[in-house]
Amino acid sequence: MLRGGIVKKLGRSFYNQDAVKLARDLIGKILVHRVRGKEYRARIVETEAYVGTHDRASHAAKGQTRRTEVMFGPGGHAYVYLIYGIYEMFNIVAGRRGDAQAVLIRAAEPLDGWKADLSGPGKLARGLKITRFQNGLDLTGSILFVRGGPEYRPRIKRSKRVGVEYAKEWKDALLRFFDVKSPAVSKPRHVEAPDGRVNENRKGRGQVNAV
Repeated sequence: MLRGGIVKKLGRSFYNQDAVKLARDLIGKILVHRVRGKEYRARIVETEAYVGTHDRASHAAKGQTRRTEVMFGPGGHAYVYLIYGIYEMFNIVAGRRGDAQAVLIRAAEPLDGWKADLSGPGKLARGLKITRFQNGLDLTGSILFVRGGPEYRPRIKRSKRVGVEYAKEWKDALLRFFDVKSPAVSKPRHVEAPDGRVNENRKGRGQVNAV
């Protein structure tokens, strides 16, 4: 922590962990975006992990393309894409170069008296003014980054990811993490399993259940 109670932004080593650990550890952290002289801050309350090329719900499952090349790079960079021709989706690349893992930031609570609906990934990106122009941006820089949140202790649970019914056995992976204390968590809020370790990162094994 820096002087005045300001928490230091998170460095590269934080992002070098696998997507499952990163998705959980991001809950309660503060996402900051500086735009045209204004600073927007929001507490992250919901995430989803996408764990590599073997994860059928991940963009990386189809291999490295021009769209997904950021995912195959080093952790700690923004991966931003468009869905339905309308919504920007903000992800944070996890792990080491070539791991092709990422964490989707699904919801957050605005801080500092700022009013915005950040419940859902499309609303979050729009409210925080994150667009595809930030795709590939280094999150250890001074424009878009994450700080710790030591004064807040989230109550973390997990469930299946949202909207991945096409992903065969991976649709049931418990890779969505959220703070049950937060009203900003998007629907569905049903808790399917208590938080704990998972074994989804064992490549090629198809193990998608909690241990």
